[in-house]
Amino acid sequence: MSTATTVLRKPVRVTSGELASDGAGVRLRRLMGTPHSPSIDPFLMLDCFDTPDANDYLAGFPDHPHRGFETVTYMLAGRMRHRDNHGHEGVIEPGGVQWMTAGRGIVHSEMPEQTEGLMRGFQLWVNLPARLKMTAPAYQEYGPERIPVEARDGVTVKVIAGRTSRGTAGPIATAATEAFYFDIALEPGASFVEPVEPAHSAFAVVYEGALRIGEHPQAIRAVALAALGDGDAVALTAAEGPARALLIGGRPLREPVAWYGPFVMNTAREIVQAMHDYQAGRF
Repeated sequence: MSTATTVLRKPVRVTSGELASDGAGVRLRRLMGTPHSPSIDPFLMLDCFDTPDANDYLAGFPDHPHRGFETVTYMLAGRMRHRDNHGHEGVIEPGGVQWMTAGRGIVHSEMPEQTEGLMRGFQLWVNLPARLKMTAPAYQEYGPERIPVEARDGVTVKVIAGRTSRGTAGPIATAATEAFYFDIALEPGASFVEPVEPAHSAFAVVYEGALRIGEHPQAIRAVALAALGDGDAVALTAAEGPARALLIGGRPLREPVAWYGPFVMNTAREIVQAMHDYQAGRF
């Protein structure tokens, strides 16, 4: 890529998130979806869980509903069993991903498939456009062997969704938001430079080591989320030894958001209807 005509995106907001508890008491770090770290359209919320203490995760996420958006669970370590009220069940393995479209409504559980050891991963919530909020629930689920890895000079890129500039395509289809989701590992001093559609939003999550982003001189250390400003490319450089980061982006929906707990719609009336439908057993 020629840098002469490239505008590198800069970090415009960096946060280490907030410690939180969700489900039946799972301890996690909420990196997006709080007053101090607001949503980045079309992405609503991002949680990071990373603990070797079983007491932090054993209670899991018992049955709970969703409507109007998608959840993306990416496991780095540990195993998570999920099942829903439509008969779908499976286990997300280390290195695997589940991209679930809740659509018009689903009730599911996410429970650790282990009683000891490290549990580490991310869950991202992705909004759906109004025309798809009441679509049928669906899953895209892939083990690590199905997720391609692209090798560059000192860099490996695990392509979960979207397509890199070198043509490596992830298995997840994201037509609704044109989302991409890369897991990038950099050797000491290595750089990753990738074009990004100027109209798309993007952010990076440094979860190991430290990175410099674009021409910003200050290194961003794990664990932190950096919202990225305008530009047509992203450059990540390992600043203090090896580093790992997620690079995620997509097309903003630019639609009204009415959000109440596990329901994300466009209007307050639709939220009330979602609550009534759930209580009436119509999910």
